[in-house]
Amino acid sequence: MHLSEGLLRPEILIGGAVVSAAFTLYAFKTLKDDEIPKTAVLSALFFLASFIHVPIGPTSVHLVLGGIVGAMLGFRAFIAIFVALLLQGVLFGFGGLTTLGINLFNLATPTLVGYWLFMLPTTKRWQKDLLWFLVGFVPLALSAFLLSLTLALNGDAFVDASKLALLAHLPIMFIEGFITLFALRFIEKVSPHLLHVKEHYVTHRAA
Repeated sequence: MHLSEGLLRPEILIGGAVVSAAFTLYAFKTLKDDEIPKTAVLSALFFLASFIHVPIGPTSVHLVLGGIVGAMLGFRAFIAIFVALLLQGVLFGFGGLTTLGINLFNLATPTLVGYWLFMLPTTKRWQKDLLWFLVGFVPLALSAFLLSLTLALNGDAFVDASKLALLAHLPIMFIEGFITLFALRFIEKVSPHLLHVKEHYVTHRAA
């Protein structure tokens, strides 16, 4: 999922950097003090989940858990993923500084869809379970699509790699869906206050 340095055209790198910088600055500007600890913990979760890579062509396959990060942080997911990607690039050479913007865009933007899915009201347990599975499945599917699109836009030589990258992530999408479902159910049972984003939403709607 991490695009390496030296592969992409300058216009793709610049475009990804500009958009990601705008989103990340907005996230930092609206970050509240009491959100910092949770943001840091979820940044560490993302860092560890994506630490073990299986290289496939110019990219790699690994867990992301962006759905959990997005569900619990909303737009602050840009901060958590930005910090994790920066440390991975600086300390371990995963991705890199020049690709930080496009990698952040491909990984963080889909988490907003996970946040939106998490916010949808449900009335039955099976509906909530299905949504929480999709909270994990859909963001990774979108990240894989954006990764493939980025490679395809980079030139004809990367089209085959873009198809391989998308197919290689298909089993990971289901794995992340079930991990996210069981993780959110566990958090709901032991520390439901950590899912306060949804509670605020429901309260606001009820008002």
